[in-house]
Amino acid sequence: MQDLNIALVQSEQHWEDKSRNWNHYCKMLEKIDGNVDLIVLPEMFDTGFSMNTSLAEEWNENSSLSFLNNLSSNYQSAIYTSFMCKDGSHYFNRGVFVRPDGTVDIYDKRKTFGLAGEDQVYSAGNEAKIIEFKGWKIQLQICYDLRFPEICRNYIDTDGGPAYDLLLYVANWPERRAVHWKTLLKARAIENQCYVVGVNRVGKDGNNLVYAGDSVSVNSLGEAAFCNSGEEMIKTINLSSNALKEIRTALPFLKDR
Repeated sequence: MQDLNIALVQSEQHWEDKSRNWNHYCKMLEKIDGNVDLIVLPEMFDTGFSMNTSLAEEWNENSSLSFLNNLSSNYQSAIYTSFMCKDGSHYFNRGVFVRPDGTVDIYDKRKTFGLAGEDQVYSAGNEAKIIEFKGWKIQLQICYDLRFPEICRNYIDTDGGPAYDLLLYVANWPERRAVHWKTLLKARAIENQCYVVGVNRVGKDGNNLVYAGDSVSVNSLGEAAFCNSGEEMIKTINLSSNALKEIRTALPFLKDR
């Protein structure tokens, strides 16, 4: 398992305007310094956290997915984010992990946000998604999932190692609950003895909700490196595989689950 370089893209989002958001991300990503293995964009990267499913395209013919595929190929980096889509008779807030070779892993958000009516618009996913990438086992998550530790509980797998090494969260998490965001991300890292990366947006959405960002990487001891609050920026972080192994060896708590 090699070290992993990840670009946390803490961006503003233009409300329900896909082409404007695509152009904005293209300009932002020009600021990436050096090669990265993975680029992480906020939840519903192309619309903001919207319930307007008239913007949802069919999964099999999706311009947002095509955009991400091209971006991944151009940067030779994987990308993780989410967007709304229609699949069959259902709408989903769908996480996509896009690789430079064109392969895509999907994760449908399991905990739809009732306070905003997301549960009335989007169908909830029904299974966890752990993928392998450059030797890392990564569990994909979206925003409100963060409040439910039972759906991402780490454990010792049949191969004798932990089920996953990294939890990835993409979010539109309002500033008014920033303390919850910061605290829960650290808790998930400590209790699951893994790295946690959370990428949140900044700015104001069409519902006048304000977002501070506070995108972050957290190691398995709960030590966190946050992006500047309220500032649009890209932060490149390195996840050390050796540091993770050393902590798990010194503190073998997962075997007691």
